[in-house]
Amino acid sequence: MNKKEEHELLKALEGGELELKNPSLALLRDLESAAENSFKKDKRINIRLSSHDLLGIQRKASKQGLPYQALIAGLIHQYVEGDLVPKP
Repeated sequence: MNKKEEHELLKALEGGELELKNPSLALLRDLESAAENSFKKDKRINIRLSSHDLLGIQRKASKQGLPYQALIAGLIHQYVEGDLVPKP
């Protein structure tokens, strides 16, 4: 979900167009299972990067308060899910 979609949802919620409901226990269990599977990091890889790229990633990660490995994993995940697309 991008920032525009988040803003539209928040606006609809605040405007009374949406109503929050309590999720069922079955849905909560399904969501918990999906979350565990989504964030399970069960594979390791080794990659070679230029010093310039690694330093840039480390700086960006530091600004976001993240370990640089988490930033790299997050970027790969966004790309795989189609949320990270090349500029036109």
